Amino acid sequence: MTARTMARIQRRITDHPDWCSRDHRCGIDTHRSPDLIADATGGRGVITRVQAGDREYAEITIRVRLDHRDPIAVRQVGLTLHLIRRLIQAVNAMRPDSLTSGTPRPAIGHKAA
Repeated sequence: MTARTMARIQRRITDHPDWCSRDHRCGIDTHRSPDLIADATGGRGVITRVQAGDREYAEITIRVRLDHRDPIAVRQVGLTLHLIRRLIQAVNAMRPDSLTSGTPRPAIGHKAA
């Protein structure tokens, strides 16, 4: 009789999607696209497509310049939170048919360098 002191850990291999960066951005159970960056005066937005398990997400990171006066900065943070909430609701309300109108969308499917 042989004794086993360690359990064997096995996981199902997940294939990389076409949009996956296939580098250090991917984790054990996630796939991540290259970052898409939108620079604007006073800020920057970064969007990353993420697949975690059987779900896909858009991970959004933004940086917005705030006023040096605290009362104004507090209101700017509140407005930012409100607009992010509205963005999430608007994106989730989109119907798939409205996104396949045949209008060329050059940024969709674009690979970042």
